[in-house]
Amino acid sequence: MELAQTLDAVLARARPVIRRLPIAPPSLLMATALNRLLLPRLSRSDIAQIGERPVEIEVTDLGLRVRLRLTPKGFKPETGQTPAVRVAATAAVFWKLARGDEDADRLFFERTLVMEGDTELGLVIKNTLDAVGPLWH
Repeated sequence: MELAQTLDAVLARARPVIRRLPIAPPSLLMATALNRLLLPRLSRSDIAQIGERPVEIEVTDLGLRVRLRLTPKGFKPETGQTPAVRVAATAAVFWKLARGDEDADRLFFERTLVMEGDTELGLVIKNTLDAVGPLWH
């Protein structure tokens, strides 16, 4: 069996379990990572523009969801409120975006990257991330 097939089989078995896990632990891990990687590169106006509206990020092939809120003091996990915007894609797509290897607009129009909810907030986040550039190479 090929490595990709093996990985797909493992993910297929793990996905239902991962989907049932509480959202708080992975949200806290993501908030911590973004506070180190992204927060130092955001201006006060970027933070104010995004506001404190909850955002959900779903890694579809893993069944993993995180919910975050950007406050003036940094990213915080959000477990209570319904997200204002939801962004979903596979792990590979998010990795390519973080590295700057793919254009979010192209992925959105190809429906590889899905955005639901407050599209204005989604565009503000997208434009902010475009201005910041890749998180790492």
